[in-house]
Amino acid sequence: MNLQPSEMTHEEFLEMFGPVFEHSPWIAERVWEHGVEFRHDTIAGMHQALCNEIRRAGRDEQLELLRAHPELAVQVGAGELTGHSRREQRGAGLDRCTESEYAEFQRLNQAYREKFGFPFIVAVKGYQRGQILEVFRTRLAHVEEEEFQAALHQVMRIGLFRLQEIFE
Repeated sequence: MNLQPSEMTHEEFLEMFGPVFEHSPWIAERVWEHGVEFRHDTIAGMHQALCNEIRRAGRDEQLELLRAHPELAVQVGAGELTGHSRREQRGAGLDRCTESEYAEFQRLNQAYREKFGFPFIVAVKGYQRGQILEVFRTRLAHVEEEEFQAALHQVMRIGLFRLQEIFE
């Protein structure tokens, strides 16, 4: 990154930080509206600002943010995956599932979406397929509010990993 966030134009800022959260540029837009300062020139500062906007959002907006995420292991080659999601899922080996793993991901994805109304979200960086399936099974047992908060937390972790890439 050549420019610091506090030195960027509105357009540059949105181009750089709009994609951090899946199909949700409104988060970066709100950070801009509140004013980008030198404290946002670090990973921690930018992450805090972006996450504060998620926390300030209403429940409906938070739900839309969760629903903007792709399901795991079923769309790795699909056009609706962002470049970030495609790389992250490939990095976790989700594009190389065995038939039984793929079938289990499909079954869990369907059960999870039916129960919670949004896709299962986990920051897959550092995980392998088997570990992701284990986390998936565990979180499927959560109650609704517990899982809503867990999913938001995972979205924020994904955002942190993406910011680390941007700031490198």
